[in-house]
Amino acid sequence: MNRTLCQIVCPLALLVVLVDFTRAAAADLHEVVRQTQQKVVKIYGAGGLKQMEAYQSGILVSPEGHVLTVLSYVLDTDDLAVVLDDGRKFQPERIGTDPLRELALLKLPLEEGETLPYFDLRQRPEVEIGDRVLALSNLYGIAAGDEPVSVLQGALTAIAPLDARRGSFTTNYHDDVYVVDAYANNPGAAGGALVNWQGELLGLLGKELKSRITGTWLNYALPTANFAESVDNMIAGRANNIEPPSQLPEESLSTELLGIRLIPDVLRLTPPYIDAVRRGSSAESAGLRPDDLIVFAGGKQIASCRALVEELSYHDQRDEIPLLVLRDGGIVEMVLKLAPEAPAEATGETEP
Repeated sequence: MNRTLCQIVCPLALLVVLVDFTRAAAADLHEVVRQTQQKVVKIYGAGGLKQMEAYQSGILVSPEGHVLTVLSYVLDTDDLAVVLDDGRKFQPERIGTDPLRELALLKLPLEEGETLPYFDLRQRPEVEIGDRVLALSNLYGIAAGDEPVSVLQGALTAIAPLDARRGSFTTNYHDDVYVVDAYANNPGAAGGALVNWQGELLGLLGKELKSRITGTWLNYALPTANFAESVDNMIAGRANNIEPPSQLPEESLSTELLGIRLIPDVLRLTPPYIDAVRRGSSAESAGLRPDDLIVFAGGKQIASCRALVEELSYHDQRDEIPLLVLRDGGIVEMVLKLAPEAPAEATGETEP
């Protein structure tokens, strides 16, 4: 009788223990998720047209309210808004950009002495293929006001170089990314957080991209270690610390004089891609090509077509302008100088 009773009671006791353990684990995960959601923000800005969503995500990276997100058309407006987990809405200040990694840093105007929960970029948790992960973002714009951002559960399936394209351009970033098996890179997700089940930041969710090899949509995140130093530089003001001259030269440089045609400048932060180079021009002599992305000019970081035009206007036509150009995933250095014999009008163009 005792043996029979034990056969009945022991499995039931084990079942109770397992149920209690499962409930405790679920409660712990719920707490981790809620704490992590408070470090993810919703960003609203430009867009609203077909296939141009007017929202994306961001993560808090300092207690003072610094927000890291992806560099995109959504930020190209003076009415940019950042909404916290508690529903508070701020108009942020733009602190800096990293065109190589396509990142942007914003700063919220907090009250004096106020602090916010944030991801510490100095923490570098180890991660392996097969580890379970969580992706938190304003996916499809579902979150609004004080509603928490969406959470997707998945697993890390690969750590591999990013080989993708967006429209007719390839992405600037070609280092390793974390690839996950969750649909984590749909509209609104860009700039969200990829974390482990302890809520520790693993990476920043990237833009919507297709693989150049398979043509399929990618679900990926930029590892924290690959952008932490860049964020520190932007916060410290080291990313863009050259002041323009107080007076413009009498004979300034211009893209037209140099033989450069940029892509159409339709937004305030349109990236300075070269659309065409005039044959026989100074730009062609320097080695510039169509589809090059100018990231530095004259030692100054260039984040848009307008920034390049403005920077050139500060230089005399006799000046030599050092350039850093992103081409095929690598940086190319060159010096741009207006040649005396360079034609002032187009005589033909080098097309992509």
